[in-house]
Amino acid sequence: MKEPLFSIITVCYNAEACIGSTLTSIDVQSFTDYEHLIVDGKSSDATLNIVATHDNPLRKVISEPDKGIYDAMNKGIAHTSGKYLIFLNAGDCFHSPGTLESIAKTINDNDCPGIVYGQTAIVDSQGQYLGPRHLEAPAKLTLDSFANGMVVCHQAFVALRRITGKYNTAYRFSADYDWCIQCLMHSRKNIGMASEILIDYLNEGATTHNHMSSLRERFRIMCYYYGTLPTIWRHIRFLGRALKRKIKK
Repeated sequence: MKEPLFSIITVCYNAEACIGSTLTSIDVQSFTDYEHLIVDGKSSDATLNIVATHDNPLRKVISEPDKGIYDAMNKGIAHTSGKYLIFLNAGDCFHSPGTLESIAKTINDNDCPGIVYGQTAIVDSQGQYLGPRHLEAPAKLTLDSFANGMVVCHQAFVALRRITGKYNTAYRFSADYDWCIQCLMHSRKNIGMASEILIDYLNEGATTHNHMSSLRERFRIMCYYYGTLPTIWRHIRFLGRALKRKIKK
């Protein structure tokens, strides 16, 4: 069978409150050269019942216990075959019915880049717009861009499958940051930016609930890839900007 252009991977566990909006945002896409894999951690609520009501022949489901979100993401990679990987977890949505079409156009316009990325909107549990993401995706993305943190939301970071590896499950909250850096290291600077907002990001994710633990992990990852002293200096600058924002508020 012909490989689809996109493999969309949705990791979830007991997500009855938010999985429906994610599925709908996929089902209404105008571009349909994709496969959608749901990797469910053996939910005990109505998650799978809701999935069953969203009939989509391009969708398949794996439901079994896992060792955490990044273990589940690794399962997703192993069970899909698309040319590009998109991770869209429960509660997160494509911004519009034309999102996949926009990404596909960017791929064609940039001669099959290693990475396609775009902007992210923050929404609440009702899908209402709260504002832009705190870190705006840069107009030109490079490996050095991630020295300043997760400048592109993971869900808005679309990677060519053949340059990706597994998520490092030693990181509980920030393996996505490490994974994106690894992808950028193998992208050979062939990177395309979509012109439209790609993702509506639910402001209640696992990283949000474990913010300090995530920041500590990201600091370790930054030190590993970008050096300890430069990372410390950047964090001093980050603190200064945070204080300025607090004063303005």
